[in-house]
Amino acid sequence: MNDLIVGIDLGTTNSEISAYINGEVQLLSSDGQKILPSCVGLSPDGELLVGEAASNQMLIYPERTARSVKRQMGQDVKSSLGDQEFTPQEISAIILKELVRWTEPLPSKVSKAVITVPAFFSDAQRAATREAGELAGLEVVRILNEPTAASLAYGYSEGRQHTVMVYDLGGGTFDVSIVTIEGDVTEVLASHGNNELGGDDFDKLLSDHLLDLFREEHGLDLRDQHPAAYSRIWWATEEAKKKLSFEPYVQIREENLATFAAGRPMHLDVEISKDQFEDMIAPLVETTLESVNQAMEDAGKQASDLDAILLVGGSTRIPYIAETLEKLAGVPARQDVHPDLCVALGAGILASRLGGHEIERVLVDISPFSFGPSYLDYRNGMHYPHCYKPIINRNTPLPVTKTKSYYTAYPFQTEVQFDIYQGENPDALKNIRIGSFNIIGLKPIEENNEVLCRMSLDLDGILHVTAIEKETGLSKQITITNAVQLLTKEQQASAKERIRELFRGKASDPDTPAEGPESRDIEEIISPEDADWKAAEDEARGILERSRSLLESMHAEDKEEAIDLRDQIETALESKEKTELGQGIEDLKELLFYVEGN
Repeated sequence: MNDLIVGIDLGTTNSEISAYINGEVQLLSSDGQKILPSCVGLSPDGELLVGEAASNQMLIYPERTARSVKRQMGQDVKSSLGDQEFTPQEISAIILKELVRWTEPLPSKVSKAVITVPAFFSDAQRAATREAGELAGLEVVRILNEPTAASLAYGYSEGRQHTVMVYDLGGGTFDVSIVTIEGDVTEVLASHGNNELGGDDFDKLLSDHLLDLFREEHGLDLRDQHPAAYSRIWWATEEAKKKLSFEPYVQIREENLATFAAGRPMHLDVEISKDQFEDMIAPLVETTLESVNQAMEDAGKQASDLDAILLVGGSTRIPYIAETLEKLAGVPARQDVHPDLCVALGAGILASRLGGHEIERVLVDISPFSFGPSYLDYRNGMHYPHCYKPIINRNTPLPVTKTKSYYTAYPFQTEVQFDIYQGENPDALKNIRIGSFNIIGLKPIEENNEVLCRMSLDLDGILHVTAIEKETGLSKQITITNAVQLLTKEQQASAKERIRELFRGKASDPDTPAEGPESRDIEEIISPEDADWKAAEDEARGILERSRSLLESMHAEDKEEAIDLRDQIETALESKEKTELGQGIEDLKELLFYVEGN
């Protein structure tokens, strides 16, 4: 029996859901609306608001409403909705759960999904997106890059190979991918982008301009302690941006934004031209062209190799963007598939295929980042412990597994620390450190001991790292989840119940009993807290033993610092203070590194 797997575009500004219905992939809707604003709020009486209702509340109660949380995925931050706080994963889970409600008329209950993310999303952001799906009661069968999904939605009927640029500018993120399509095979050659650039930034430039004009006229800055007025300006900005896509001018009128001491109201009445707006956003558009050039270079393609530019994301409706790209590449910029819907349609195509339906597309995706460990080597004529060369290079097709040899730094070394980085710079410290682990108990030999580092990057872009002592087979394996503090199983259960409680005031609850794979999936992505603590405890015991063996050979100053750090670690072990323990381990490691090198 074929599974019903839905495709979901979890967007910064808007989200959509698609499914295989009556022999084709279709966008689902609620009350005729196929687009759900990615906005969540709690009304003053505690009612959950999702989508348009929450977006409307933003004008009156911005402090009770959250939007654009996609940029915060993978970060240890929270959004306040009145007196309650929610993680980005929880807000995203509420959006996903609302989309699943749209599937209620279907004959099968939905419990599985393909969810899209920007190609430049980090490992932590992908893991957080998967966790949001889990909190919504979904089994996330695939995390799919948005440009790849868009290329699936466009498709080509001719048999020859096509090379296209997928230019995806959404509300909060930007991606560009160079893609070849031939027959049923879609292959991503290269991707580049910026997770901190999107239509929200265009809105901010225009809203800042309006706020500055208001301040010049009335002597009041609405940014300071005027959240409702500020929200009205932001809303007016969004509407003005849309109108400027097809009008040369727009008049922005907002009455009674504030009052003078005497009670006289302050109004905003400003005309903005299309040329003014384009001048404002031109520097940001120019930064996207830098990514375009980088992706073209990485793919080994010239502008003359392109057959078309596929425009994806609501912000690509701005004519200036299509005009700029066509001038750069000399090929047409296509928007014949709805820019807000094509990612969800592409996700639905892959979801349908994974569900066993005959959707004639084959997908080859890539890693947008390079990954590797730091190591000790010569740099500028001196030993440097933070040298770096990737094991997995960016733009490598997924899934991929690669292994590289490293050697211990001194005779009889029994422990090696692996610090894993994401980036391109030969100095590891100039890249992003996404994880660390120790392999302890190496065979103490006089020669340099060979240790293999194996990296596997799966179809979801989640990184698995294994260190193996070549001679003995001793190994240690971890899954990199970056620095994000994901939830324990107990916290997940609590968050799920919290979200269920919020939805109980609605017509029905789309929870499904089919959550069997959840524990397996979560264990693959993050370790339960008790396992994390056990690993940290083992590491602490190992480094304490190592410090004891070196104590008598230390200088007095180093010896005193080592004793203090050992006390810190032992205290943290007794009190089970994980943060203090981790810091103590890192500090003692650094001290021992220099002690052993002298």
